[in-house]
Amino acid sequence: MKKINKISTRSITVLFFTVMLFSCSNNTQEVRDFLISKNLPIGVAKNAFHVYKDSGRITSKLITPLLNDFTNREQHPYNEFPKGIKIINFNGKDSITITGNYCLSYSKTLISEIEGNVVVLNHAENSKLETEQLFWDQNTKYFFSEKAFVLSTLKDTVYGVGFESKEDLSKHLAKKTTGKLLTSEN
Repeated sequence: MKKINKISTRSITVLFFTVMLFSCSNNTQEVRDFLISKNLPIGVAKNAFHVYKDSGRITSKLITPLLNDFTNREQHPYNEFPKGIKIINFNGKDSITITGNYCLSYSKTLISEIEGNVVVLNHAENSKLETEQLFWDQNTKYFFSEKAFVLSTLKDTVYGVGFESKEDLSKHLAKKTTGKLLTSEN
């Protein structure tokens, strides 16, 4: 008798879960709409390590402990990196490393906002930019910020508020600056 009750219980349980499984009729668009209405990401990746390649060559690496994918938004799709980000861009022998505590990267415009202990290192030139907020236009390979910054090179250290430069920290425009600068007279 115990065996029959046990088998009956299992059969009823399996039947119940089977009915539940096939009773769900959500299509993909309904699921996306639900996620948008609840402001939930369409995907989450933990300890992500992504390598970008162009013509078989590695062009950059992205490393993050957490990635929230909100690319299901029609107006402004984006990716969120709430626990920090590290990006390494390779340009021939040179490399640029960008790190920060938080990042939003907009898919349509390819503009990223990096916040909290932002550090940009140009390994070839031994230059370093430190700030609390940095905007990065990936189309034009250009950085800009209106926050306080410190730019260190082998020769100079520049302090200021407001900064623009190429991605490799060359040809920079520093605003409201102080510090010691080495200049040459021609």
